[in-house]
Amino acid sequence: MATRANPGTTHPRLFRRLIALHQQVEQTAEEVGLSADVVELVKTRASQINGCAFCTDMHAQDAQRAGVTTRQLAVLPVWHETELFTDEQRAALALAEAMSTLSQTQQVPDEVYDRAAEVFTAEQLSVLVWAGAVIQTFNALNVTAPKPLPAD
Repeated sequence: MATRANPGTTHPRLFRRLIALHQQVEQTAEEVGLSADVVELVKTRASQINGCAFCTDMHAQDAQRAGVTTRQLAVLPVWHETELFTDEQRAALALAEAMSTLSQTQQVPDEVYDRAAEVFTAEQLSVLVWAGAVIQTFNALNVTAPKPLPAD
């Protein structure tokens, strides 16, 4: 197998802009009152679906710092079968899953979007979509040129 070029190292200016966009999304989420646990669950679940170990590891830790429990993280792939998540978390997770499976579905179903619109303001929902889009980009970069997990 050929050594893969790391896009972040090969084009650091582009990577810095992606980091800046990520930081802007985080700041905007805070400004519109979107809780950090919801944002981190979106990032973690999308990263699981996209097979990005590096991002899954990082955002699972960030989710715990934001108040997500170890038990919630343990059942995150089957969240819809549990009662461990709030209405907001459930709506955000459904949206994250829909955005992460576009190659199979080619759509975010109306019922998923409508449910999210019931529990989030338009501004909050927009930020969730941005958070989903940004993590998808990080996942694509890290799956294409995998980064090793950091040491404990």
